[in-house]
Amino acid sequence: MPLIPAQRLAAADKILFIAHLAIGDFTYLQNFFKAFAEANPHLKVHIWIDEVRRTGDQAKWGYLKNYALYDWAENCPFFDKVYRRTYSPQLLAASIAEARAEHYPLVVSLATLRPAQYAGLARAAGGPDAWVVGMKRKPRWYAPSDFFAYGKLDASFAPFAGFAGYHITDVYADWFRQLSGLAVDGAARYPFVDIPQQWRDAVAGQLAKWGVTPDVPGLATGKPRLVFINPFAKTRKRCWPVPKVVDLIGALQQMDEWRATTFVINATPQEIEQAKAQVADRLPPNTHWFSAQQNFFQLPALLQRSGLIISVETAVMHLANAVHVPVVALMRRKNPEWAPIDRERSTVIMAAKRSDWVDAIDVQEVLEVLR
Repeated sequence: MPLIPAQRLAAADKILFIAHLAIGDFTYLQNFFKAFAEANPHLKVHIWIDEVRRTGDQAKWGYLKNYALYDWAENCPFFDKVYRRTYSPQLLAASIAEARAEHYPLVVSLATLRPAQYAGLARAAGGPDAWVVGMKRKPRWYAPSDFFAYGKLDASFAPFAGFAGYHITDVYADWFRQLSGLAVDGAARYPFVDIPQQWRDAVAGQLAKWGVTPDVPGLATGKPRLVFINPFAKTRKRCWPVPKVVDLIGALQQMDEWRATTFVINATPQEIEQAKAQVADRLPPNTHWFSAQQNFFQLPALLQRSGLIISVETAVMHLANAVHVPVVALMRRKNPEWAPIDRERSTVIMAAKRSDWVDAIDVQEVLEVLR
C-alpha cells in the first residue's frame, strides 16, 4: 500500500515536501518532483528547502540567503511555492507559522540527515490534521526524543534495499514508489535544466570578452575550444588541488592539438579569491576564472557552451549530463552510486583505493583519458 492512501491523495489540494538539498541532490530529485506533479495535476506542490547550516550568526546570513539552489527551484514550473527563508532560528519559526497557515493536508519529509528532527519539523509545519510521512531510523536507546519524534509520523519510508551497481536515482525512485506508487524509469531519470535566455545571453557576452567562439564547429584536431574545470566540492575529501589543475592545463598546452583551447577554472564565490592566490604567479595563458556570483543559471549556461567538462564529484559533474556535454569525473571509490548517470557522455576516473581522497588522482591519469 502507498504511504499516502489513495483517497487522501485524491482529496488533497496541495502537498508540502521538506528536504535538505544540495544542488547535486536536486539535479536528480527534480525529475521525481516533476513526475509526481504531472501524475497529480490536482495538487499544488510546495517545497521547503531546509538550510542545515542554520545559524544565529548574522555575519553568515548573506551567503545562506542567496543559496543558488533557490534560483533553480523557483524557476521550476512544477513547484507552486518554495520556502527559502530557513537560515536563522527566527526565520525558521516564521516559516513554520507560514506553513501552518497553509493547512497542508499532506506533508512529506525526505530528510535523511537527522530524520527524527525532521519528523518533528514536518508535524510542526503541517499541524495536527496533516497526514505526515517521513524518513525513520532505528531510535537511539539513549535518545527518548527519537521515539517521541517518530510518533508524530503517520507513515514512514522503508529503508532502501541496495543492490550491486545501483545509482542514486534508484534510491529516489524507491521513495516515490513507496509514497504513491509512482514509477520513474530509464531516460526519465536523466537530469535536465531549463536555462532562461537572460543567462544564456550573459554567458555569450562573457565568452565574447574572452575571445572564445565555442559555437563554431570543433577544431581540426577534434579537441574542444572551451574546457570547463571544477576542482571544488563542499568537503576537502572531494576536492582536487588547484595546483594540479594548473599542471593539467600546462601539460595540455604543450600539445599542438590543445593550444587553441580556452580553459575556465570554476570556484564558488567564497573560494575564488583564495584559489586565485594559490596560483597567481603561474596561471597558464588562455585560462580564466569563473564563479556564478549573480545567479545559479550562470553556471549551467557556461557549462552548456563548453566542449568538455572536468569535475570532481559535486553538482557540476551532474549538471554536465543535464546540458549534454561530455564530462570527465574525478571520484572517490566510497560512493559509486553518485557517478554521472549518462554513461555515453561520462568518463569516470576513480581514486585507486577506497580510503583515498580525490586529490590522490594524478594529473597523468587525467592526461591519459584526454589523449
